[in-house]
Amino acid sequence: LSMLFVDENAIADLNERFLGEEGPTDVLAFPMDEHISEGGRSPDSGGTGPGVNPEPMTEAPMMLGDVVLCPAVARRNAEGASRTYEDEVALLVVHGILHLLGMDHADADEATAMQRRERELLGRFHKP
Repeated sequence: LSMLFVDENAIADLNERFLGEEGPTDVLAFPMDEHISEGGRSPDSGGTGPGVNPEPMTEAPMMLGDVVLCPAVARRNAEGASRTYEDEVALLVVHGILHLLGMDHADADEATAMQRRERELLGRFHKP
């Protein structure tokens, strides 16, 4: 997993080049493997992931991909949602990682499932 923090011009360029959308966005995710959830640990499997397993690793670690985040857009989002900047960045990091693990929000059911997982993970790992 790599995390890249960029300015609005850089994320707008990526947004247009890869998603065909104009303007800056808050977070983009670029998976290394389009079929990560088929061959690897799915986001809802309940597994703890690499680094938490007491057993020695027998395989190479899974390469998830890249999460690109724009702090300036995150700051505006936080103000608009009455959240702290730190809470917004935590949400965007989790959101991006869930995309890398195969989750999406293209329809209402997917969005609900993704938001539920975000809340669960933030409640477990983010202590404001």
